[in-house]
Amino acid sequence: MTTEPAANAVPDLDRTRQLEMYRRALRVMPGGTDSNFRAWGESTIYVDRGKGGTVWDIDGNEFIDLRMGYGPVILGHGDERVDDFVNDRMRRGVSFSLTSEDEVQAMELLCELTGWVDQARMTVSGTEATMHAMRIARAYTGREKIVKFEGQYHGVHDYALISVGPDDMSELGDAEAPVALAWGRGIPGAVAETIIPARYNNLEFLRQLFERQGHEIAAIIVEPVLGNAQGIMPMPGFHQAMRALTQEFGILLIFDEVKTGFRFARGGAAEYFGITPDLATFAKAMGNGYPAAAFGGRAEVMSVLPDKVSHGGTYAGNRIAAAAAVKTLTILKETNALETIHATGRLIQAGLREVLNPKGLPYHFTGHPSMFGIMFREEEAREYRDWATTDHELYDAIALGMHARGAMPEPDSREPWFLCEAHAGAGDYVDRIVTIFSDSLDAALEARAHAAPPPTPHGGMSSPSAG
Repeated sequence: MTTEPAANAVPDLDRTRQLEMYRRALRVMPGGTDSNFRAWGESTIYVDRGKGGTVWDIDGNEFIDLRMGYGPVILGHGDERVDDFVNDRMRRGVSFSLTSEDEVQAMELLCELTGWVDQARMTVSGTEATMHAMRIARAYTGREKIVKFEGQYHGVHDYALISVGPDDMSELGDAEAPVALAWGRGIPGAVAETIIPARYNNLEFLRQLFERQGHEIAAIIVEPVLGNAQGIMPMPGFHQAMRALTQEFGILLIFDEVKTGFRFARGGAAEYFGITPDLATFAKAMGNGYPAAAFGGRAEVMSVLPDKVSHGGTYAGNRIAAAAAVKTLTILKETNALETIHATGRLIQAGLREVLNPKGLPYHFTGHPSMFGIMFREEEAREYRDWATTDHELYDAIALGMHARGAMPEPDSREPWFLCEAHAGAGDYVDRIVTIFSDSLDAALEARAHAAPPPTPHGGMSSPSAG
């Protein structure tokens, strides 16, 4: 019997309380959670607390957090600068359905940091932000259809849940004629018909689409990097060419900066790639984990508010969210937090290269140092369909092994690692992350080497795995 080397031994994590909580939660919550993305069956994690770049579950297991709540926690869990400011402001009252100075200041900072947004409004979630941006685009142009890219995630309203994340790429239809695939039931067919899927990094497809249907298209919405596939980057010049195409056909360009905003640069991906969109959506990093979100754009486009387009929300701009945005954006503006995060990401990538290069595995990093992934694939991925040809089984095995060893990336090869400022602080995070990855990689490769080969049908020879 082959045993795992001691260096790769996986500690037994105590999950007694979490299994009890899972069974308790199942009685009152579908899947035992408030989100499908957190429902991992009996492996569902129930968190107790977080501090800096670390989280602890209710059984006391400690993890280096590489999810950071899917990206919002840009500074670190429990950052005293933000929390103390929010606590002070919230004691003045939280919800009034009236406008506070905190809201005005937050939007002033957003406009200042982006450098191109003229006007903006707050809302509570990225889902609401993209929903309102689409509505504004339709109202401004008088057209009804929105183009989105396959594999990109823009929230959970009906208009966003089209061609998002299938495992089987054939469900997306022919590469030259993608279908509007609804992600889950309950989305009216009439809604799906207003969304036109396109292929990321494919300019020829876009031109042909615009020439054929440009008169129907209000806007194209794009995550500047494909965040739902480990942050696949645009090909050089893609955003510039797409910007020119939209202007040629009178189509608005919406940058969905929910993940990239205030993370890639102080002015987000628009600054990083040198693009001026017409509208943009923000959330996540603008509040360091508090539920703050916003949408904004050029004054001419935003002028359809407040008279011609419906927008509101009891909790939009609530004191907690607005105060969190004020303090977080001020810190990002006045300190080198982002430079620190980017440098930490580059250090981690350098350490991972030292681990991976001797193995002879085909791989490449995707995304930005503050939000990156690792794809096991010979050629650099250009669009969501490329994800299907990565060795995601190996990645997922590594991610689960990292959980067992005390680091927590998302156990799905589509989700990038997110870093925060606190990962550069006390705790030796970089070396620990690299060591845990190395041990998990060795264990995954050893398990694969000792796995029984699949049965060979009809007594023939088995072919080597494509992975």
